[in-house]
Amino acid sequence: MRRTGFLISAFAFCVALVSTFPAQAVDNTRTARILDRLKNANAWRSHIMVVAHRTGWKENGRMIRAENSLDAIRNAIAIGAEMIELDVRKSSDGTLILMHDDFLDRTTTCRGETRTTPLARLKTCRLLVEADGHATDETVPTLEQALIETRGRILVNIDNKLTPDILPEVATLARRLGMAEQILVKENLWNDRRIADARALMTAIGPDITFLPILADDAVHDADFMAKATSSFGAPAAELVHWHADDAPQTVDGGVLFSAKARAAAIRGNWHQWVNTYTIINRAPGMQAGGRGDERAVIDGKPLESWGFWIDRGATIIQTDEPKALIAWLEKSGYRVPYDLTN
Repeated sequence: MRRTGFLISAFAFCVALVSTFPAQAVDNTRTARILDRLKNANAWRSHIMVVAHRTGWKENGRMIRAENSLDAIRNAIAIGAEMIELDVRKSSDGTLILMHDDFLDRTTTCRGETRTTPLARLKTCRLLVEADGHATDETVPTLEQALIETRGRILVNIDNKLTPDILPEVATLARRLGMAEQILVKENLWNDRRIADARALMTAIGPDITFLPILADDAVHDADFMAKATSSFGAPAAELVHWHADDAPQTVDGGVLFSAKARAAAIRGNWHQWVNTYTIINRAPGMQAGGRGDERAVIDGKPLESWGFWIDRGATIIQTDEPKALIAWLEKSGYRVPYDLTN
């Protein structure tokens, strides 16, 4: 998973968005409560945080909402997810928009390359629900629209589909909306050079933005590097990828990234172990989760062998295509602590 592009996130970037009001007003939002749990991992290991992949477009294995839509964002908020994931690109006239693919064909009623399409044209492209292909009433959202929708309500994990040079622009937008302290950027790290490159980028972006490392077990093989990659940035979490080959048996131990040593490193460093259980299209089930992904939990009806397996090995953040089912199972199993917004 040696991607060179940086991701803006809240677990491929995390943007946590709160309010246009002064910082002292932010403390009264649900977002502030979520940030407290994110930044104080050791105090909140009894609570599993949920990230809705592509804004939470699926239920029971079916794509029932348009991905990267405001409708899906509102639903993720309503069901109680801590974060959503968004995919960011640019229109031909330079506006940051939400779109996963290079082309518009799969997810909208329009055709052509995303990068060569002006915003005015994108605003005529209706989003599709992929399961049955029906067109919604919603058109391609801008990033600003999405950030305003989430303000004070949920964190946002934005997967940057472009080059790192757009990150200062994204940060400027978040700062204008009073959200800089909620932005978390993440990138794949596997050696000291990658750490140095990330430090240089973070220097350019500014000190009010938080960084999270992505660590994949095709390149990271020991807990010492995990500790170094997190401590170098004071990271509150690390996204951990346990690759699963086609036709391989399910992992029996979670690999090096979820070993006893890795868990001890996370506790010493006060950071969350984050696992991705969502599907990668046209790849083996559970590709990023040792074969123990959402399909095992929802389609096979065995959440203990998927989500429960990773929780038993230290995961306290799960990014999923099935946020509604995951939250329901976590609550039933005693893995969720309600948010108190009364004070």
